[in-house]
Amino acid sequence: IEGEIAALNEKGFGFIKVEGESKQVFFHAKNLFDTKFDDLRVGDKVSIGSIEKGEKGKSAKDVQLIED
Repeated sequence: IEGEIAALNEKGFGFIKVEGESKQVFFHAKNLFDTKFDDLRVGDKVSIGSIEKGEKGKSAKDVQLIED
């Protein structure tokens, strides 16, 4: 699954735009794989290992920056 960073929060979380999803998908810094939160920028392309449904909506797991 591929997406694009839509928003970042200094508290260590953000949202990803994923094609085919009506809402942006939440992610937390603890769900990053081989990527540091501080290296992410809005507009960066990322791969997502899986999207899980939780109480507050969907969240991305195993998020990794796709290097250009």
